[in-house]
Amino acid sequence: MSDPTERVREAARERGLSVDLRERPEAGSLHQAAELLGIGPDALVKTLVVKRSDDTFLFALVPGDRAISWPKLRAIVGVNKLRLPEPEVALAATGYERGTIVPIGSSMAWPVYADERIVGRRIAMGAGAHGYSLFVEADELIAAYDATVADITTELTLR
Repeated sequence: MSDPTERVREAARERGLSVDLRERPEAGSLHQAAELLGIGPDALVKTLVVKRSDDTFLFALVPGDRAISWPKLRAIVGVNKLRLPEPEVALAATGYERGTIVPIGSSMAWPVYADERIVGRRIAMGAGAHGYSLFVEADELIAAYDATVADITTELTLR
């Protein structure tokens, strides 16, 4: 099996994206990963695979200190039903395991929806393999994937 970080690097080159991949120790949480990278949780962007009722998918780019707002995302996508798929379904849809998923180099080019809060920022995200993160200019990523930018998140609520 090929190195998933190489797939990310190659896909970034093909799209003219400048990415900086960094090895980091395994993190037990998003907050720990952000700390290891020396950034705030809001700069560590989660790539969530979202399944539509017709068995197609999309990517949602969500700042680490926020959560998907299902009503907002459904309204932007124009559907009544969306959900997070099981981990094995997300792996089959992208070629990446949860916690490593990134649109760059995904096995399928699903539409990308980016939360408006990442615009104009340098962000970190998954890099296709555990123990790695990549840094990229959000605006370049948005342009390279023709992402839809909108308010698709809500504040995280502690339980």
